[in-house]
Amino acid sequence: MWHLIKAYFSFIVKSTNQHDVHSPFVYDLVTKCFYNNKKQEAYTTLSAYKNQLLDNHDHIKVSDFGAGSRVFKSDKRKVSAIAKNAGISLKRGQLLNRLVKYLNATAILELGTSVGIGTAAMAIDNKEVKITTVEGCPETAKVAKNHFNSFHLDHIKLINDTFENALPTLTDQIFDIVYVDGNHQKEATLRYFNQLLKHRHNNTVFIFDDIHWSAEMEAAWKTIKKHPEVSVTIDTFQWGFVFFRKEQVKEDFVIRI
Repeated sequence: MWHLIKAYFSFIVKSTNQHDVHSPFVYDLVTKCFYNNKKQEAYTTLSAYKNQLLDNHDHIKVSDFGAGSRVFKSDKRKVSAIAKNAGISLKRGQLLNRLVKYLNATAILELGTSVGIGTAAMAIDNKEVKITTVEGCPETAKVAKNHFNSFHLDHIKLINDTFENALPTLTDQIFDIVYVDGNHQKEATLRYFNQLLKHRHNNTVFIFDDIHWSAEMEAAWKTIKKHPEVSVTIDTFQWGFVFFRKEQVKEDFVIRI
């Protein structure tokens, strides 16, 4: 917890907004997508999706394949508690929804479905998008699948398996957005990053969750930023955005959203 507090204060000192961004690509992304406050119909549906989960008080047994939880002490958890404490916020979900539209994404990969709030955020009102999402825990995956069906999100393909087993099955698939929200450990994060490189194109964005979760995750983030194939990164504290655009000058941004 102390690490996160220190990391946040460091972020606040270093961060800026659109006024100090001189890259046209990043400036447009920040002003037209990140800071777009226009209400969307999708937000109402996303809110309903999350509320349905918050009203689900069933208990499930969670199999955790990552760094564990700072909130939960037991593997038996209420679905509502998972949605409240582990699911992404509505604000972040709205940003994911906007990002899909802004980038005209048609193929998305998500590692770490949980109960599917982030997945739904990318899928709602984006019917042309094909989403592949991977969740290792059978009971959590079942909850997500049931809610996808309830909201008729039939353009989501859920793979119930570990990331290690699922990634090799993707063969030559290429994705516009890759969202990594699971196993917040340095070695695993860097391994996924390197495995995923063959699944991107020039305009693909990788999004890594909880880049300041621990000193380990910050070290992984620093390594990713230095990778020779990476051109632009954006640190928004919770998420790290990674771009590979060859036409961009290599640059790292720290942006408040």
